[in-house]
Amino acid sequence: MKKLFCLISSISLAAALAGAAAPAHADQDDNGRDRDHDRDRHHGRKSPPVVLISLDGAKPDFIRQFIAEGVLPRDGGLARLSRHGAVALQNITASPSLTAVSHIEIATGSTAVHNDIPSNTFQAIVGPITSSLSGFAAPIGGYRESPLGPSPQPTAAPLWVQLRQHGKKVVTATWPGGDGADISINGAVVQPAQPIRVTDYTVPFGAFGGLSAQGFSLTQTNFAPDPAVAAALQAAGRFSFSPVLTTPTPIETFSCASAPTATCTSAATQDLKFAIRVAALDTTNDNKVNYDTLVFFDATRGITAGPFKPPATGPAYAKLGGENAPFFFEGNGARVGAAYFVSQLAPDLSVVRFARYGANYIPRNTAVLADVDDINNSIGFWRPQADFRIPERLSQGFTDFPDIEIEAMYEDMVKTFVRYQADIGERAIKNHPDADLVMIYIEQPDGSEHQFLLTDPRQGTNPKDPSSIGAGQDAAKVARYKSYIRFAYQTADKAVKQIAEAAGPDSNIIVVSDHGFAPFHTSVSMTNILKNAGIDTSKLAIRTSGPAVNIYVNLQQRESGGTVDPATYAALVTQIAEAVKNAVDPNPTFNGSLEGGRLFTVVETRPLQCEAGIGQCTSKTIGQDFGDVFALMAPGYNFDGIQNPGVARLGDGPFNAATTTLSMPNFYGAHGHDPKLPVMSATFIAAGPQIRNNTTIRRMRNLDVAPTIMQLLGVRPHHVDGEVLREILR
Repeated sequence: MKKLFCLISSISLAAALAGAAAPAHADQDDNGRDRDHDRDRHHGRKSPPVVLISLDGAKPDFIRQFIAEGVLPRDGGLARLSRHGAVALQNITASPSLTAVSHIEIATGSTAVHNDIPSNTFQAIVGPITSSLSGFAAPIGGYRESPLGPSPQPTAAPLWVQLRQHGKKVVTATWPGGDGADISINGAVVQPAQPIRVTDYTVPFGAFGGLSAQGFSLTQTNFAPDPAVAAALQAAGRFSFSPVLTTPTPIETFSCASAPTATCTSAATQDLKFAIRVAALDTTNDNKVNYDTLVFFDATRGITAGPFKPPATGPAYAKLGGENAPFFFEGNGARVGAAYFVSQLAPDLSVVRFARYGANYIPRNTAVLADVDDINNSIGFWRPQADFRIPERLSQGFTDFPDIEIEAMYEDMVKTFVRYQADIGERAIKNHPDADLVMIYIEQPDGSEHQFLLTDPRQGTNPKDPSSIGAGQDAAKVARYKSYIRFAYQTADKAVKQIAEAAGPDSNIIVVSDHGFAPFHTSVSMTNILKNAGIDTSKLAIRTSGPAVNIYVNLQQRESGGTVDPATYAALVTQIAEAVKNAVDPNPTFNGSLEGGRLFTVVETRPLQCEAGIGQCTSKTIGQDFGDVFALMAPGYNFDGIQNPGVARLGDGPFNAATTTLSMPNFYGAHGHDPKLPVMSATFIAAGPQIRNNTTIRRMRNLDVAPTIMQLLGVRPHHVDGEVLREILR
């Protein structure tokens, strides 16, 4: 069983989670309730509400720079809050500085060692060596290993658990951990949805709906007159000044399920069949053949006039130069939908290119189903978010699309998805005006920084061309990518403004991010590092996220089906750690910032001896589900982005998939490095009736956000690693 970091605290936390009374403090009565809170309620006073907004990946130095340059307007959300509140110059985030890890740290005020979310992707040590667990769907505060089940003494919990114990109302809008899901390992529920993963209004983050994005290229020959379609469009109020032309056969077919437990597939295996056809319209009355709009409709259901009540959309009308048009898969039980975007449409249809974005939906978790349906039936189904598979050309059909069209698709998704998330946040606030705390997650600028943070001369502007670094970089591409980063911050800034205005001036608004960002120039193969050191990787599980890695030994009596005996374990852990510590980049073109060329700046190992037994030991830096070796790479290096086939860097030998450790990546931004590095600093901006004006914090931690919020709401924080930021409070 997990070795607890503080037995007394965890027992008290377990009691709170079970609904029992925690030990009373000086300012509490025998029932554990805060007397000052009750007194304020009795006299009709209530602490001003708090709205916490997380902008994934927002860099504080970029925000300051963009405000100073006018990229972010003076009356925008971030500039206004910065001008009237408290701002941190450096906010040290979680280790590793990854999205799931950091958001759970923000929510719990506890380190990853204590809340047991060690990475975006990791292995539960009780699972088989082939298994992996998402940090977004893992038990917060650990679990009982034997017999496998919920921990009777969880070592951390989100702040909303304690707040709700004190009668506070909490709302989460797509915040990691607030999902209403039952969490299982090896088929056993190790964390039921209640009470840790549910708030008073809980909207889970969306999920993949079964259909990846698809690109389509058509020409005039793919279209023909269809009087029936033309008549249906005219009946629906859609007129064309040139003859309506339609694809006689479907451009794609797929199927979905009417049951809520299944999504969609490109195969015809589900009970709802879809056959998508396309019609071309000329909406400009200029006496020219000038097709400018495509209509996407299901041939089975035909074209109907509407009006359509969300989540229904009817046919998708997508205009060249306009936003994507959402398309709901009518009748499916999971509420899956997608969207169509036109990237090129010649007036005579000689060139027609468009995309169907990936299908998505909001998970229909039983504990929060009413909240999920509220969003589906008001804001609409989960919109396609910025999809890295399109610019990296991993999805089908995009190989021959020009870069500029691919980039236009990505920017379109950035705009429409962030607006969708902001609309969810606004609805949460307006429909729950009595909420004490609202927690809202916004996906940008993270996605854009991953794709477009092309700011280092060692980065290749052509991922297939090793010479496209330094003087060989494409200056026009560098400039375009710079504009996309600014657009991402502008879009996130609009979301902050919308949410802050919905909350009103009597609310305390706190804007945070989960981590900073660094450009990277080199992709790294952890498997080859270990193989080249003579280590048998078949005995290991290697789980990487960004530049962070957890390496697990397949230990007998720990992993399910473990094969490595305890006598061999210690020597193998030591051998792995030495291989990681000694890994270097010998290429001077790229390793200039590394001490001795060493790739890893942090290398930690699981203690080899403790009372809990071999393979079960924890420490200040290694928690329950951390690897036996945990390591972080230096900025400039990332485990992600390895191309297939791989591409050797300038000055390296030929690429060999079996032995090459360092190669050119196919995207540009990374996070997950040592959180103490200034480049990994997260954002912290706060303003409101309880926040001091014109206050600068030189250095803080994301750990401090949860206890500070609890203090603002009149609840004394317990069982946290962070501290109240008293210097910002009035």
